Amino acid sequence: DMGKTWGKMEYGMLPNPSSGTDAVTLKDGRHLLIYNHTDRGRSPLNLALSKDGKSWEGALVLENDPGKEFSYPAIIQTSDGLVHMTYTWHREKVKHVIVDPAKLVSKPFEAGK
Repeated sequence: DMGKTWGKMEYGMLPNPSSGTDAVTLKDGRHLLIYNHTDRGRSPLNLALSKDGKSWEGALVLENDPGKEFSYPAIIQTSDGLVHMTYTWHREKVKHVIVDPAKLVSKPFEAGK
């Protein structure tokens, strides 16, 4: 119904310190999420992949610098198939990263990590 009705909210399996996230459904049907894979702080910043939007696997660690901040991510897939992401880098600049989603290989999280 194109999002007109919603089901009951459920807790997800991924940790998040109440920080911003963003996601895109890729042209191949997979879902790609950019988020902070931690319970506190804003590092690391990760990508996760899902085939069904419910179960997720790790795809890429974009940034991992304890004590630094990577926040407010945004993600899109452009007509050439590449994925473009922007996020606040160290609370100083906005960083732009481009990834080819065909090269992303997902791996199961070990004990939620």
